[in-house]
Amino acid sequence: MSKDRHRPPSAVIRKSNKKNLMVFSGRAHPELAQEVAAQIGTELVPTSAYDFANGEIYVRYEESVRGSDAFVIQSHTTPINECIMEHLLMVDALKRASAKRITVVLPFYGYARQDKKHRGREPISARLVADMFKAAGADRLMAVDLHTDQIQGFFDGPVDHLFAQPVLAEHVQKYYGHEELAVVSPDAGRIKVAEQWSRTLGGAPLAFIHKTRDIHQPNVSIANRVVGDVRGRICVLVDDMIDTGGTIAKACEALMKDGAKGVVMAATHAILSDPATQRLKECGALEVVVTNTLPIAPEAEFDTLTVLSIAPLISRAIMEVFEDGSVTSLFDGHA
Repeated sequence: MSKDRHRPPSAVIRKSNKKNLMVFSGRAHPELAQEVAAQIGTELVPTSAYDFANGEIYVRYEESVRGSDAFVIQSHTTPINECIMEHLLMVDALKRASAKRITVVLPFYGYARQDKKHRGREPISARLVADMFKAAGADRLMAVDLHTDQIQGFFDGPVDHLFAQPVLAEHVQKYYGHEELAVVSPDAGRIKVAEQWSRTLGGAPLAFIHKTRDIHQPNVSIANRVVGDVRGRICVLVDDMIDTGGTIAKACEALMKDGAKGVVMAATHAILSDPATQRLKECGALEVVVTNTLPIAPEAEFDTLTVLSIAPLISRAIMEVFEDGSVTSLFDGHA
């Protein structure tokens, strides 16, 4: 005779419908993940992660994740390939441990600049990254300021595209709102983003830098001329990322030569590959405003660098997803 026949019927069929939010972090940028978890009101799940002698990565969670709504945070920073591989292994471990839903949180999406083929026999690396996360078991992606909107279509599932502009623009308005402003795109391809900034800053006039880039030399561009009137204005030079700093530093110099009163740089992702710090210190910008989507080494910091936290935005988006709310509502219909 089955023992279950002696239990109350409810004891046999009772199931908990309570959702269980769990936040996980890789080793790339644990400070950001800890800040996100604190904003949510939880703690990071204890995780063991280390490298074997030959460079292989080992990951294991120290408590049960079965049935959880899992959010796995990892910024793809240097060494970027190791960070991506660790992120994939974390997702695979969650899938095999029976997490109910896995959301990959990408403060910075690796390989985002390789989103199309410029010449024959090239990969579309950003698509490959999305495919790998899907194969690992991800149900959803959440990313901050993707290099191009089309990357949202590379993943076969929901993608939450978060925008850092409200965070950056609030700072600019607070400290430079009393000035005559102009919004400047470092190239013609970012005009759409500059237009959004212009609306946020009360209709500030637009300008852009006409530049050329040698496809055979990465991280090399030539700032040719300023298109638009910037004379006597504080120019807000906006971009999604600063890598070696060559493009944005040359744009700053071109604006100053064209009569700008000053230049404030605003970018989401501070990659700051060498010699970015030197270039940014020497280009004459009043301030370089970035977010902490990526860790910034102490030696890469400088006096005019301001780092704003993206954690409140990510934590609010995580709660909207967890509670089946609207991520779009965070941006007043902007997303």
